[in-house]
Amino acid sequence: MSHANAALTPRARLRLARLVVDRQWTYAAAAKMFMVAPRTAKKWADRYRAEGVEGMTDRSSRPHSSPTRTSPDLVRRIVRLRWRQRLGPVQIAGRLGMQSSTVHAVLVRCRINRLCRIDRVTGEPLRRYEHPHPGAMIHVDVTKFANIPDGGGHRYLGRIQGKANARATAHRTGQRGNHYRPAIGTAFVHTVIDDHSRLAYAEICADEKAATAIGVLQRAVAWFAEHGITVERVLSDNGSCYRSYAWRDACKDLAITPKHTRPYRPQTNGKIERFHRTLADGWAYARL
Repeated sequence: MSHANAALTPRARLRLARLVVDRQWTYAAAAKMFMVAPRTAKKWADRYRAEGVEGMTDRSSRPHSSPTRTSPDLVRRIVRLRWRQRLGPVQIAGRLGMQSSTVHAVLVRCRINRLCRIDRVTGEPLRRYEHPHPGAMIHVDVTKFANIPDGGGHRYLGRIQGKANARATAHRTGQRGNHYRPAIGTAFVHTVIDDHSRLAYAEICADEKAATAIGVLQRAVAWFAEHGITVERVLSDNGSCYRSYAWRDACKDLAITPKHTRPYRPQTNGKIERFHRTLADGWAYARL
């Protein structure tokens, strides 16, 4: 495909070549009309004579051979250091005794030049996915946020003032824990997010029991239906509320196929895990 600043597109090349070959225009006259050099007009005319219309398309500029290209064995060593040790181009170049620009070119060619594309745990390239249409898959999970005492907590006021506010709140509510410590409580936020559209639904609940999770799912499915989304599958972790028979039966009643992530593999449910981080930074603990 021609670049944005190309003087001639494939169609213009064909017109130029036909003026020279079919209408017997001189190279100079045809070149003047299309504002290119006579040598360019000759090149396209000669190619039209030899190959016809097919010769007007762009050709690859890749060389037939690259003698100085990085060897496959060296590429594997670079990729191995990148995957396993998450080293940058300068560190890899120092270990292998080569130029950092060459290492960077290899990383770009292998599409691992950014560390965000490499899994932190396994060191393997991330395999990102997205279901084809809204409702094909929804993600569910529960995140916990500590309730904030009256006047603010320690996150922004410091430990001393935060504890003082917690004691004042406990004195007002009468909620105490072990050793008469203030019990501010925990908010269980049940979240549901559509895999394709990222449309999210969330509820603040008092627990994460199966009955609570099922109620959230039922209300979320109805809410998605109001927005024209029919839920087909639901993906969750292996929490007790999602492994229960009640959850399985509720999904069956809603005509939804339940799916579970691999144990100790939260990355599979990474879309909703990232949404929890957004909730924490932009809502739960945001400084107003």
